[in-house]
This record gives sequence, structure tokens and C-alpha cells, in this order.
Amino acid sequence: MTRAKKATEAPTDPLDAMLARLQLAGIRDQLDSLLDEAARANLSARETLILLCEREIARKDHRRIEMALKLAHFPAVKELAGFDFEAQPSIDPKQIRDLAASRWIANGENVLLLGPPGVGKTHLSVALGREAILAGYTVQFTTATTLVAGLAKAHGERRLDEKLLALSKPKLLIVDELGYLPLEPDAAHLFFQLVSRRYETGAMLITSNRSVAEWAPCSPSRRFHDASFLERLVCCKRARRRLIW
Repeated sequence: MTRAKKATEAPTDPLDAMLARLQLAGIRDQLDSLLDEAARANLSARETLILLCEREIARKDHRRIEMALKLAHFPAVKELAGFDFEAQPSIDPKQIRDLAASRWIANGENVLLLGPPGVGKTHLSVALGREAILAGYTVQFTTATTLVAGLAKAHGERRLDEKLLALSKPKLLIVDELGYLPLEPDAAHLFFQLVSRRYETGAMLITSNRSVAEWAPCSPSRRFHDASFLERLVCCKRARRRLIW
């Protein structure tokens, strides 16, 4: 029975097995079509290898970006191309394009998008987050209300350090609508701990409908009066304070 079963099995393609072992699924799944494409284009062996590598890289990049976008938890699909700069003349397109290059993320800088409701702060934050993912950075999006609720829950369950560690891992953390609702003293303290944990190690992008000077009145906590808090949030040894009005 065993010999008969083995006799009916198709022989294993050693190249397919090697590609699987090397985790080159893009090449393995399209090998025949890629070789046909190379033959039609009369490519040399070196050029064919380049073609195979390009397709493998493209597939891996596509899957990485697709997964990163899911993990970011963006509320909607937003791109810079879809932002109406003419409707918001106070926003400098050059400054936004500079931010889209994501150099500030590599430097662990913080960006504040400040302005009244309805001017597109969330759109820009999501679009800049998407550009960061395309550049290879990990991103997480959250509203300020959801963030502080999660921190408070973790604190009550005695796993605050675990939660802070998880929120420190993304290279870019986007906090939307800070100051939209008042923060209770304990919530403001927890948010201060998060900012301190990420200081100069991970970038943050924060949107708010209030200026920085108005953040203290929106919270009963003295934390927002604390110079060290504002220093950690809007300053950095390697960074400039960046505001978009």
C-alpha cells in the first residue's frame, strides 16, 4: 500500500521546494509566467534574475503595506492627493509635503496639527500616517478619548506598564482630537506617562481644536501646566516644534 501510494504521488519539484524554503512565495507562485515574460523580452540570465527579485520585493512590500494599514486602525482611507488645499489656504502644501517625506519620524519628532473643527486635521493625520507606512514605518492611530480610556483600564487592571510598552512600539503614534473633551486628572497623568515613555524614541502626531496654551484649561490636572510635559511633547534635542494652523 505504501509503495503504491508513493508511486502515484507527483514528484516534488526541487526548485519549488527551495523557493518555499527561502520564503520566496512571489517567485514560486509566478515562476512559469515570469520565465515566459523573460523569454518574450529576450532577457539575459542576469536580467531575468533582476526581474524575479523585483517581483518578489513588490509582493512582499504589498503584503507588508496591506498588513500595516490594517494594524494602524485608521478610521477611513485618506490620501494626500484627496486633500483640498484650496479650501484651506492657511495650510502650506510645501510643509505637508515635507512632513510626508517622514524624516521627522526617523528623528522621533512630534507634530501638532491644530485648528478648528472641519478643516481636515484627521484627513491629514491619516494621510501622513499612510505615507509613513509606505516609507516603512509602523503606525498606530487612536482618538484621545479611546487612548486615555485604554490607559485607565490597563491601570485599573494593574497592567499599565504592558499597555505603555505596546503604545511605545509603533514608530508613529497618531492621537486624534486631543482637548476635544476635558481630561480628568488621572487621565491627564496617564497621558503624561505615555508622552514621557515615547520621548525622543518614537514620533507622535497629535490633532487638536485647541492651541497648546488652551490645553491646561481643558484639563483639571496640573500636568498640562507642567513645563516638562510641554517640553517632551513639542520639543526635542534633534527636533523643531512643528505647528500647522
